[in-house]
Amino acid sequence: MSRTRAPHPAAAHPQVLSVVYEGGTRRRGPVTMGQANMIRCMLRDEPDHINIHDVWPVPEGTRTDAVVDALRTLVVRHEALRTTFPHSPGSAPREQVVAPRGVFTLTLADQAQACGEPGELAAHAESLARGARAGRFRLDRDFPLRLTLLVRLGAPVFLAVAASHAVTDIGALAVLKEEWLTLLAGGALPAPTSLTPLELAAEEATPAGLRKSAASLRYWERIIRDGPQAMFAEPGAEGTEVPAPRLTLRSRRAARALARVAARTGGMPSTVLLTAWCALVAHRTGQSACVVAVPTSNRYHPRLARSVNTLSQDALLCLDTQVPTFDALLKKAWGAALNAYRHSQFDAVGLWEMIGRATFERGSRFARDVVFNDVSTLPGAVASPLPAEAPAEADPELSWGPDQVLPTRLLTFVYATEPQVHLGMWADPALFDREGAQAFLTGLVRLLEAAAVADVPLPSLTAVTGVRPVERGPQWHRVDGSWTSPPLVAAALSEALGGLPVHVRVDSPPGSGPAEAALTAYIAAGDTPLTPERAHTALMDALPGRPGVLAPRRYVIVQHPPAEADRSSAWLHRQILREGTGRAPADVT
Repeated sequence: MSRTRAPHPAAAHPQVLSVVYEGGTRRRGPVTMGQANMIRCMLRDEPDHINIHDVWPVPEGTRTDAVVDALRTLVVRHEALRTTFPHSPGSAPREQVVAPRGVFTLTLADQAQACGEPGELAAHAESLARGARAGRFRLDRDFPLRLTLLVRLGAPVFLAVAASHAVTDIGALAVLKEEWLTLLAGGALPAPTSLTPLELAAEEATPAGLRKSAASLRYWERIIRDGPQAMFAEPGAEGTEVPAPRLTLRSRRAARALARVAARTGGMPSTVLLTAWCALVAHRTGQSACVVAVPTSNRYHPRLARSVNTLSQDALLCLDTQVPTFDALLKKAWGAALNAYRHSQFDAVGLWEMIGRATFERGSRFARDVVFNDVSTLPGAVASPLPAEAPAEADPELSWGPDQVLPTRLLTFVYATEPQVHLGMWADPALFDREGAQAFLTGLVRLLEAAAVADVPLPSLTAVTGVRPVERGPQWHRVDGSWTSPPLVAAALSEALGGLPVHVRVDSPPGSGPAEAALTAYIAAGDTPLTPERAHTALMDALPGRPGVLAPRRYVIVQHPPAEADRSSAWLHRQILREGTGRAPADVT
């Protein structure tokens, strides 16, 4: 029995219910790799960036007591919802504890006087759920769901849910929503078959699990060392966190085209859409490969498909787009995506240690600036942000939503691929103005429609889609697989060294290609006791938020700048005080 009763329709203030639950046994064990990864993010990032939310519509005729009872059943059913992470101040949790009993709260918000139309109520529920993300979850004590039930004239209409990413992800919320609706409809839930977080942690700690994690780190390291350090290394790309408006696409044209491409090529619709999106991103950025984080990968494992847990460890896809046609790229994408998914379970601490080491040696800064999150195939239906009003006959239908601050430059969520393609995109407004963002998504629809009829030559993407590659200008060069601007490198290095004169040039051995090109920095240190190691460390500390800056492979330290400091040849005649790569303590000559 729930210790609740429905609020009076005219309640002036929200009513907070305390709901007691009991079931299961107390358990304790190590955190999973996915939990460690998300906890790291939660301790580092702002809560409204890392927490997640959803809105669940309440079926008509449902009583508040039934809503509460269904929630209680889910809490008892899923250990993740009864999990906390004890830890000492200043440290990251390494253990999780499952409680056999406890209390959670449900806020009842009566909307009788606030708004009446269903669309207004839904928008208000979305606003409440998003707003509830703002506070940090205390990992050692807080219940992982913040629940607000919107009630109108005594009847519940929407449940606004904000969730801790330490125990849930979007897939987990989809499972919870589906099961909650089943319970409200009077249905019975089958016994859970997916691994619990503690069972997954035990499996990850086996020799096979540790080998799998090590293989994932080796896979990531190859991309970190050889792939572009940032997809959006171009004029205007600055900063590490970008406020970006949401642009929503709904298109039946795209869905029909997607189905025809899949039928024509034999590819899966999800792979076709990913391929088209990667092709357009690589084309727009002028890159020869598309490096993209795909966060939902681990739910494609059968024993994890319906797990209520956080499984959001990125699959890092590196798709080489140097092929002649779309069909050829689609064939590569299938294998590349599978390879990325196979290497998406890893020790997060070990991963970031590897990234730090590899990027310091390479002189780059890994930018997770492109994210593609296809949740259309997950169990249940994840509520997507509500679109603005648009003409019903518009196809593609494009609508703008609120800004969200994100640590990426291009984030795409795919909510559905049939009967319409429905996706949300957040693009850095410094790189995509509103017209440019709309043109990008319209170009995606055009590419699918062209590929539905016949294979599409990739050199024709501008004509087919209307999307043009970025214009970088003559001072940009492709060096070590990344686009970089020597003047930007010189300015960043000079700033990092307190204003010392710096000149940077591109060295290309005779007969070499862009991959063999390297940067050399000339630094006039004056009386400053500067070493290549200090110069490199200072520049690496200044790299975040500068995707167009790549560290030189060689630092040459002289005493005074030449009279013609903008000419590389003038620096060649300066007496060299020290030179080296700056990567190793012994690297002093």
